[in-house]
Amino acid sequence: MQILRKIEDGLMYVGADDHKISMFESTLEIAHGVSYNSYLFLDEKTCLMDTADQDVTRQFLENVEGALGGRKLDYLVIHHMEPDHCYNVSAILSRHPETKVVSNAKVFTFLRQFFPEMDFSSRSIVVKEGDSLSLGRHTIRFYLTPMVHWPEVMMSYEESEGLLFTADAFGTFGTLDGNLFASDVDFDRELLGDARTYYTNIVGKYGSSVQMAFKKLPLDKVKMILPLHGPIWKEKEIPYILDKYQKWSTYTPEKKGVLILFASMYGDTENAAVYFANLLAEKGVKDLHVYDLSRTPMDELVGLSFEYSNIALFAPTYNLTLYPSVDTYLTDILRMGLTKRTFTLVGNGTWAPVERKLMVEKLSTGRGNTILPTELTILSALKKEDLPVLNQMAEEVVDSLK
Repeated sequence: MQILRKIEDGLMYVGADDHKISMFESTLEIAHGVSYNSYLFLDEKTCLMDTADQDVTRQFLENVEGALGGRKLDYLVIHHMEPDHCYNVSAILSRHPETKVVSNAKVFTFLRQFFPEMDFSSRSIVVKEGDSLSLGRHTIRFYLTPMVHWPEVMMSYEESEGLLFTADAFGTFGTLDGNLFASDVDFDRELLGDARTYYTNIVGKYGSSVQMAFKKLPLDKVKMILPLHGPIWKEKEIPYILDKYQKWSTYTPEKKGVLILFASMYGDTENAAVYFANLLAEKGVKDLHVYDLSRTPMDELVGLSFEYSNIALFAPTYNLTLYPSVDTYLTDILRMGLTKRTFTLVGNGTWAPVERKLMVEKLSTGRGNTILPTELTILSALKKEDLPVLNQMAEEVVDSLK
C-alpha cells in the first residue's frame, strides 16, 4: 500500500522508513532506523528528487507510482550518488523510459560506474552551477556543493516557494514514523543526538566544505529545508538547525562541559575516572558525563566529542601500545578533524605505564587542540598521593571552562 504525504500544493513526499537497519553503511550503529527521503513535484512537468535505498524499494516504487497517478515522469534529479539514494535509479528509468536525468557531470560519471549496463546519453541533462530547470509554476536552480560530503554532491533551490533540497546535509538518523516535519517532534529530546551523530560521522571531516556551501546558498530566502534523511525543516525552525551546523562545521563546542571517557580492564582506571568526575562535580561543574570507551558505540562518542568543550581521557597501557578502544577513538576524532577541544589525560600501568605519553603523541598529530599541563600516570591503582594531582587537574578544567 502506498504511503504518501503532501508537503504543499504540487509537492509530495514519496520516501520511506527503514525500521530494520541497525548498522548504517555497515559501520555506524543506529538504534532507531533511518528514513530515505524522496520528493515528487507535480506541476506542468513532473520531477522526482532522488530515489531511495534497496531496503525500501517496494514501498518507494509504490509511493512514486501512486503519487504520479498515471502521469509520466518527466525528470529525475539526482543530488547525491551514494547507493542509499540512487539504488532505484535503474528501477525508475526502466518504468519510465521517457524520463530525463538531471544532474552535474560528476554525477553522470558515477552513474556510469554504478550502472554500467545503462545508456544515459540520450536521456541526460547536465547542469552547471546556477543553471535552472522549469517545471511550470516551479523553477529549480542548482548549486554545486562538493565534499558535503562526496565530490559530486549538489543542492537545489526551488525559487517560487523557497524550498532547499540539501542532499545529505541537515539530515539525521531515525525513522519519521509520520512525523514529516521537525516541528512535529521535540527535536532536542528525540532527535538531536541522532542528528549530531549523523553529522559528525558522515559530514564532520568536511566542515570547510559546509562553510563554502553556506556562502553560496540563498539561505536568507529559504522557507523549507528538505534533506535526504530525517525530518523537513520549516521556516521557523531553520535558524535552529543552521546554528547547529554553524557550530559543527566550525568545530565550535555546543556546550562548556566535560566529557569523561575511560577504558579499564579490571576497574582501577574506571575508579580514577569516577573519582575525577566527583571532584569536578564538587567544584560546581554541572554539565558532566562519564562513558566507557569500550562499551559505548564509537560513532556516539564522536558525536559527543563535537558537543563538549572539554574531554578527559583515562586509560591503561596495553602491550606497550594505546589501549585498543582509545586508539580507535583518537583515530576517529582526528580523522573527523575535531579541533578547539581541551584535553585532560591520565594514564595507568603496572609494568610499562606509557599510555599518557602515547595519548599525547597521538593527539599531537592533529591541530588546534589543547592538552592541560598537569600530568598523572597511575601505577596500577589510584593512591592517596595521586589525589592532590587529580585535584589540581580538576582545578585546571574548571579554569578552562571559564
